[in-house]
Amino acid sequence: MFLNDDFLLTTPMAKALFHNHAKNMPIVDYHCHLSPQEILDDGNFATITEAWLGGDNYGDHYKWRLMRTNGVPERLITGDGADFDKFYAWAGTLEKALGNPLYVWAHLELKRFFGIDTVLTRDTAREVYDAANLLLATPEFSRRSLIRSMNVKIVVTTDDPADDLHVHELLGSETAFRVLPAFRPDKALNIDQAGYPAYLETLGAASGVTIDGFADVVEALSRRVDFFHTRGSRLSDHALDIVVYADATDAELDAIVTAARTGTTLGATEIAQYRTALLKALMRIYNVKDWTMQFHIHAMRNINDPGFARMGADTGYDAINDRNIAEPLARLFNAMETEDAVPRTIIFSLNPNDWLPLVTLMASYQKDVVQKLQLGNAWWHNDTRNGMRTQLSVFAEESLLSNFVGMLTDSRSFLSYPRHEYFRRILCELLGEWAALGEVPDDEEVLGRMVEDISYNNANTYFGF
Repeated sequence: MFLNDDFLLTTPMAKALFHNHAKNMPIVDYHCHLSPQEILDDGNFATITEAWLGGDNYGDHYKWRLMRTNGVPERLITGDGADFDKFYAWAGTLEKALGNPLYVWAHLELKRFFGIDTVLTRDTAREVYDAANLLLATPEFSRRSLIRSMNVKIVVTTDDPADDLHVHELLGSETAFRVLPAFRPDKALNIDQAGYPAYLETLGAASGVTIDGFADVVEALSRRVDFFHTRGSRLSDHALDIVVYADATDAELDAIVTAARTGTTLGATEIAQYRTALLKALMRIYNVKDWTMQFHIHAMRNINDPGFARMGADTGYDAINDRNIAEPLARLFNAMETEDAVPRTIIFSLNPNDWLPLVTLMASYQKDVVQKLQLGNAWWHNDTRNGMRTQLSVFAEESLLSNFVGMLTDSRSFLSYPRHEYFRRILCELLGEWAALGEVPDDEEVLGRMVEDISYNNANTYFGF
């Protein structure tokens, strides 16, 4: 039966692990893209179309990609089409999405949030649309209520260093869960982007630093880390996409910053020198603060020029990159290890071919802290049953899976929290299989403790929340 109580739980041990240990554990969503302002405002979605496909300032590009693949016109995806027409188009797309995780996620969200067990098709679209919308109009379905209903304890948003975090301060009155900022200095690292000179002005104003050279950039970011720390932040996040390494002198770095500030086009070596030096400076800062640094690597972004020109970033025009990363990452971590300045680190790669090299590389720099360096969970295009099983297996075979900090949503959607259930079911499925094969003890107490730790306890401890 579709999405029954035991779906994906193929062994008696898997069923016991999920129902007795994983199911009711709280959630630490340590990386997401929810809007802190929307959480604060606590408004209701007008329709399930808005909740699922997006509004004026956000959207679910996972769904948009599938709808484009199904030939849906853009006006019924991101355009000015009527809400029900968009929902109907999504229902038609979902009919053909069997085997895609979005098929499970969509129906799991209907079931967990709305109590709707109906399979969504074009024939049932009106029924589902009306039933969901009736509930969405009630106080129990405000944005904060949606988070509370999923037993979420920590929400970590993604925030620019120049943000004043005033919204996070106001959210301190929320008692059911905490909303904490994560430090995302991509704009400071992306020296080759057109907006870099203007961003330095913004960063300088926020930090109280006049930025003339490279040391000023570091000082400004250091002050903002201090500020974020006072607001409860314990994580940074970097969308590196590609990894480069190149050493530079202080004079070269100052010249690079000066050139960028005046609009001079930089060469590939200069860009690599700047990014390397700034990453190393940030790693020193994070290490002193006992923060966790996150790298998100190998997204090949905005590869459809007309689509990007029309829609902007994060709208479904991204793919997996396949460049080499092991050698430059090893040089980066080796340089920082010589200073004893490697911070807690989680590395996510969008390319699953990277996972085994990454986890073996990180093992070379483990010390002092339980699982100081971790292989990040199956991310984005790998948020699938096979992707999650592969990531869990690689982690287990080359490191200590029991220390894993587990799942995150990486989502802009307030309805995405059942993805944690999906992950937990897959974890229990895999452990149950190992027990059935005799690879691990057929002991619910031992495996149950492991499941509880991966589901919640490890993240709560590791990040110092």
